[in-house]
Amino acid sequence: MFEGLKQKSTAKQAIFRNTQAAFDCLRLVTQELVVELSRKLTMLDASVVIEYRPINEMEYHIKFSGDLLVFIMHSNVVTFADDYGPMNSAYVNEDFRRRFFGHIMAYNFMADSIKYQRLNDPGYLVGRLLVNIDNHYYLEGVQQLELPDNDMSDNKITTEAMRLFVESAMIAAVNNDLIAPPLPEIQKISVKQKLENQQVSRGSKVGFSFSAQQQHF
Repeated sequence: MFEGLKQKSTAKQAIFRNTQAAFDCLRLVTQELVVELSRKLTMLDASVVIEYRPINEMEYHIKFSGDLLVFIMHSNVVTFADDYGPMNSAYVNEDFRRRFFGHIMAYNFMADSIKYQRLNDPGYLVGRLLVNIDNHYYLEGVQQLELPDNDMSDNKITTEAMRLFVESAMIAAVNNDLIAPPLPEIQKISVKQKLENQQVSRGSKVGFSFSAQQQHF
């Protein structure tokens, strides 16, 4: 019992460190990408702004074109049911420690939802990156990312992979357009909505079609 507890605890600590390193890499490539894109966009239109916003050690944002991408690293290590995602693969079954993952989420919000604190506005999950003890990853993402499937045993965390994750998430967010609500839905407004400065006539995101299939960068 003690030996099993020690192995699992040690594995989870190693996975957390790997996930933290992956998130730090993701943050760094995001900052570099924002600088590159800002330079290019300024030459075309100085009014177009793209910016990186640090929040804390486990969260940061990218604001661009009315969109806000929120990257969050979860503090816990998790596992899944045997029939989920990579769990029944030969790679995972070779080592019980590969059954545990750190996870990083990317959400897409309308930037004004945060700016004006519209608490009822939804955000949409663009992708979830799972990181294991070998520093390999498994990515679940929206279909708009249009990335090919691959085996987790081949997916090593690299600077290039993390950059492509950010780039693809930004493209998916931009391509997810705002749709104005039909007139019957905005014919009346409550006092509560008025006092809370809610814009009931605002557009909302179309939303994403989410694919639970493994993706590869």
